[in-house]
Amino acid sequence: MQTYNVIIAGGGIVGLAVACGLQGSGLRVAVLEREVPTAVEADAAPGLRVSAINASSERLLQHLGVWSTILAARASAYHGMEVWDRDSFGHIAFDDEQQGLGLAHLGHIIENRVIHQALWQHAESLNDINLIAPAQLQQVAFGDNEAFVTLQDGSMMTARLLVAADGANSWLRNKADIPLTFWDYQHHALVANIRSEKPHDAVVRQVFHGDGILAFLPLSDPHLSSIVWSLSPQEALCLKEIPAAVFNQQLSVAFDLRLGLCEVESERQSFPLMGRYARNFAAHRLALVGDAAHTIHPLAGQGVNLGFMDAAELMGQVRRLQQQGKDIGQHLYLRRYERSRKHSAAVMLASMQGFRELFDGNHPAKKLLRDVCLALADTLPGVKPRLLKQAMGLHDLTS
Repeated sequence: MQTYNVIIAGGGIVGLAVACGLQGSGLRVAVLEREVPTAVEADAAPGLRVSAINASSERLLQHLGVWSTILAARASAYHGMEVWDRDSFGHIAFDDEQQGLGLAHLGHIIENRVIHQALWQHAESLNDINLIAPAQLQQVAFGDNEAFVTLQDGSMMTARLLVAADGANSWLRNKADIPLTFWDYQHHALVANIRSEKPHDAVVRQVFHGDGILAFLPLSDPHLSSIVWSLSPQEALCLKEIPAAVFNQQLSVAFDLRLGLCEVESERQSFPLMGRYARNFAAHRLALVGDAAHTIHPLAGQGVNLGFMDAAELMGQVRRLQQQGKDIGQHLYLRRYERSRKHSAAVMLASMQGFRELFDGNHPAKKLLRDVCLALADTLPGVKPRLLKQAMGLHDLTS
């Protein structure tokens, strides 16, 4: 039986961030991942799943020692954001030079697999971390002083703390009988890579229309963007299956021809959108991070950033407990992590839900309300810098 201090179930980007953040703390860490990741070739076409990495997540990745690797691989800084309501006057725009915040950029659009590869390779090089893949959990038991884990290959291991970083359908969360509040957004997200006639100028653009939300996320090629199109399941399926020429036409029109004619340059994928919120983010010998604890609507691109802040908070708490000689798996001590992150996730979930409901539907009164809200936010002094700080995660930055 192998003995560790921390076992992390899930070797995705949030789980790996926790592992890398515990290096040098005197703790032995194991990361269990279902599949051995495949390398991202430098000349490969961009992946379909991307994230808008904000300032707080950038700082975390710098602290973990992987940011320079990510930038060298493939990342696209963006310098502006534009949001509008289709067929109306509602509009707001941000620019990194005009907000008086001294910003070099507003964030980066990065493929999830590029972030993952940088963290995985870094974790492989660290002495205190053991990456175990492929590995699949079969049994878990929570004892008074340690947790016991059995894998499907029969191997057994123990740890003082288990970290559930195994995604939205977390096996570990379910085995710990942690209740989950969830709701169906009744939307699917259609993702693809799009080549536009006009350059994107490193601006994130998002348009609301009554039955959907369409976002263009700029990639490093000045004419290439990743799109996330939130639609009803029926419309998403239709747009996924129709001929490329018809899709290109409908996409260009839905985006008000802001970037001219658009052409799809990849396969089209879609997946259902669900909101999830775990009743507890911590229990005896267990902490939940990332999608295992919460999932939100992608309309503001904050899901990964929320998970990275979970990782930052948890690794800081665990390191502090270890330095103080305290039991890192005691729920009493883990509740500090839980209180902090449950509040942040609840605020983000409520904000996204309210935002989505405001921009859902074409009722004239609701349309007028949201257009007035956008116009006021765009023109009232001091509003845009505050919104920008929130979006960039500047409130999460600590020394």
